[in-house]
Amino acid sequence: QVQLVESGGGLVQAGGSLRLSCAASGRTFSSYVMGWFRQAPGKEREWVASINWSGTTTYYTDSVKGRFTISRDNAKRTVYLQMNNLKPEDTRVYFCGAPGGYWGQGTQVTVSS
Repeated sequence: QVQLVESGGGLVQAGGSLRLSCAASGRTFSSYVMGWFRQAPGKEREWVASINWSGTTTYYTDSVKGRFTISRDNAKRTVYLQMNNLKPEDTRVYFCGAPGGYWGQGTQVTVSS
């Protein structure tokens, strides 16, 4: 069993930054990949970024490359998503996810133009 709790969302102007956090509890956090996803109302949830268990390998969807950075602190059982140069089209609910179909409750990110 894994519990995930996201935080850090909010309202920001275009060009601004936010850092999302996802705190994990339950099974051994440091042994598995973690990912960030996002979803707009009425749309499918889409993958944003992933990070391997050690934090040495990261992957990003094309639309956020160069602007978002995923990282993790296994000692704190937390994964982060630093989002810079935010755009209005980044407005979504952001979720962290773990293998096995585990999701947090999501955190709203709204970028105003």
